[in-house]
Amino acid sequence: MTDYDVVIIGGGPGGYNAAIRAGQLGLKAACVEKRATLGGTCLNVGCIPSKALLHASELFEIAQKDFAGFGIEAAPKLNLKAMMAQKEGAVGQLTKGIEFLFRKNKVDWIRGAGKIAGPGQVEVTGDDGAVTKLGARDIVIAAGSEPAPLAGVTVDQKRIIDSTGALSLPEVPKSLIVIGAGVIGLELGSVWRRLGAEVTVVEFLDRITPGVDDEVAKTFQRLLQRQGMTFRLGAKVTGAKASAKSVSLTVEPVAGGPAETLNADYVLLAIGRRPYTDGLGLESVGVAPDRRGFIPTDHGRTSASGVWAIGDATLGPMLAHKAEEEAVACIELIAGKAGHVNYDVIPSVIYTYPEVAQVGKTEEELKAAGVAYKVGKFPFTANARARVNGETDGFVKVLADAATDQVLGVHMIGPDVSEMIGEYCVAMEFAASSEDVARTCHPHPTRSEALRQAAMGVEGWTMQA
Repeated sequence: MTDYDVVIIGGGPGGYNAAIRAGQLGLKAACVEKRATLGGTCLNVGCIPSKALLHASELFEIAQKDFAGFGIEAAPKLNLKAMMAQKEGAVGQLTKGIEFLFRKNKVDWIRGAGKIAGPGQVEVTGDDGAVTKLGARDIVIAAGSEPAPLAGVTVDQKRIIDSTGALSLPEVPKSLIVIGAGVIGLELGSVWRRLGAEVTVVEFLDRITPGVDDEVAKTFQRLLQRQGMTFRLGAKVTGAKASAKSVSLTVEPVAGGPAETLNADYVLLAIGRRPYTDGLGLESVGVAPDRRGFIPTDHGRTSASGVWAIGDATLGPMLAHKAEEEAVACIELIAGKAGHVNYDVIPSVIYTYPEVAQVGKTEEELKAAGVAYKVGKFPFTANARARVNGETDGFVKVLADAATDQVLGVHMIGPDVSEMIGEYCVAMEFAASSEDVARTCHPHPTRSEALRQAAMGVEGWTMQA
């Protein structure tokens, strides 16, 4: 048995960041990962490859539809094989980068499926069935999550696919039905719509993107519909039958009514994700997940001494950057330092076009909590840079405490807002007021001026271009 200060089960954003931080702090660390490459779902079959396809498909659509308006004559032709190769190349480079950081920080990568075998013990089963035993003063569970299933819809990765299958389709579908109007479904649906597919989104709820500010969600749906996406809200999928070339989907209204059959070349099941906590040996140390499979924690600590859990395996948003924050805090606490995560300042982004980004409380949450607040809003139609770029869809909305003016939440829909939400994350981390942002000079002309103008709008002194 090899002994370590800390053994991390899982090599995704939570796991590899925990391992690297442990190495930086001088801890003897091992990371157990069963994939052939590090990076977890996010890097291998999630956020990174999906962003590669989102970017490439957006460029393709811009060249098709927008170049002429800027005086550029072009006739783009899709090479799907080359697009997929570019995606795979980028993923490969990034996974090798993590391996380099492991070597640099003296982290051992133990390949195989890990499980806790008792207090301070981890067993790793390799592809060949051989078992390696590791001793650990502390064990960190960072096993991530997997696509959530739906009764009556069996994913075969041929015609009925999940998010992994949607990243590697061999052809552009003529028609694609997406089950679920959340982040994953809308992002991947956007990719294939841009490349030529007819996309229909079927959603159980009567709205898209639950958890997103209502005003933003309504604007978002309207813009996606204008782009050609069709929505069937308040609809329940009760079954799916795949043939060699298509899928028949049975759908009925949630409120009651006759069922109908929808047909498509492919069906993408994207109703969310569930924690990957089965088979980790939690029972051997007395840790019990909740009814949904999440591991209860207190600042990363589980109910068992020396056993920690971070990322998608724990409660909270299933976001790579949330896992990374928890990873660093967890390892710093293990090393005797003051690790901390501010859960009120974790942003979320939908990388469609336009993008959606938010941090902090929504109006609906503030109303439910009885918090008095003020609103400042600024549309991209009034932003000079957005206007000359032809990117005028969307707005920035700032919510500030009515008494103290502290920024409580920020919600954006528009061009590249994923790159702008960080400004408000910093502001909120320092408990800034809307006036602090409103009186901070921003370069002109930039789309980031909309952030300042929205803050100015809280007190009613917005100056539109």
